[in-house]
Amino acid sequence: MNAGIIAVGSELLTPSRLDTNSLFLTEQLNNLGIEVTGKAIIGDDAVRLAEAVRYAISRADIVILTGGLGPTEDDVTRDAVAAALGRKLIFQEITLEWIQQRFRQMNRRMADINRRQAYVIEGAEPLPNANGTAPGQWIEYSGTFVILLPGPPNEMKPMFLNQCLPRLEKVAPRRFIRTLVYRVAGMPESDLDQLISPVYKKYENPVTTILAAPGDVQIHLRARAETVDQVEALLKEVGSAIERLLGDKIYSRDGTPLEAVVGSMLRTCKATLSVAESCTGGLLAGRVTEVPGSSDYFVGGFLVYTAQIKQEILGVDPALIQTYGVVSEPVARMMALKASERTGSTYALSVTGVAGPSGGSEQAPVGTVCIGVAHPEGCQAERFHFLGDRIRVRTMAVQTALDLLRRRLQGDLKRT
Repeated sequence: MNAGIIAVGSELLTPSRLDTNSLFLTEQLNNLGIEVTGKAIIGDDAVRLAEAVRYAISRADIVILTGGLGPTEDDVTRDAVAAALGRKLIFQEITLEWIQQRFRQMNRRMADINRRQAYVIEGAEPLPNANGTAPGQWIEYSGTFVILLPGPPNEMKPMFLNQCLPRLEKVAPRRFIRTLVYRVAGMPESDLDQLISPVYKKYENPVTTILAAPGDVQIHLRARAETVDQVEALLKEVGSAIERLLGDKIYSRDGTPLEAVVGSMLRTCKATLSVAESCTGGLLAGRVTEVPGSSDYFVGGFLVYTAQIKQEILGVDPALIQTYGVVSEPVARMMALKASERTGSTYALSVTGVAGPSGGSEQAPVGTVCIGVAHPEGCQAERFHFLGDRIRVRTMAVQTALDLLRRRLQGDLKRT
């Protein structure tokens, strides 16, 4: 079976509100082996919403709408679905009594406008709302199940879990859907796809999706089968072939972000980390400390944005800066060494560069970044040139620094 989800509400079309209900519903449906094949956000427009419902029921076995079940004029879900199905709205006294009872329980007077919530689509089964006044509705229409749920998550989630999930478990064929997520660093999306596409193109199940962000590519393998063992076998068959091609460029096999992977490796090594940042302005330390428990291994850092502060705070030799420039491998190396020395950390990362949009030179054009990695056996530094705007350059610098440390830790762990 497959499903479509329609989130209703003009507020969801503004930058200040996100549709999180569909994420919850997708997870719950996937756990039943039901594939979500389409999602839509429709404003408070009954005509457009009716069109969206007609389209959804022509393509899906299950159509779930969230929102638009309130008592006001802009709550149009009931009217739109009734129009789409060609059915009447019927006023139900028993539903009105239930709504009135809810208001009495809250010690509130019910306004006349709330009577609108007692209208039920012809043939629908009302769904009690334990946390609000808007009943949901369960409708069977020409082999499709149409479900109307309230928009507030604290009302929608328990209604779905308590009222809808048991019904869906009875009608959905028992299937399993599982997703395997690889995360890859240090490889452009196009290069990765060229390498692994001969593998995943052979398969319609699992379905492969590649998602790219600066310095971080995700590979999602999504498999469907009648048993858990069959799902796991499908994922293993395709995943193993991809792993052989990508090797240690894969840093995560369960979706864990790079900063958490590095943190786990530091904890395993019983090692500590410090940072010295220039062009990234604290972003690197921010990524490291996003991980709960990072105080186990992160000791601190230095934000040294100018050449003067690099000299005064870290103790970088002025002659080094004069000879090689502030954006150079020797300076990055010295920044990392000094950070490790002054904090007593086992490892240290340094970043110095030109993020732009101005400030570049012939020696160090915009996008040039030098990264240093200090470790128990010494220190290395590498020079990179990242394309894109200021945000992308800084993001790439942080991601690359973390990946360089990951690779160093990986080697050190193998030697222990």
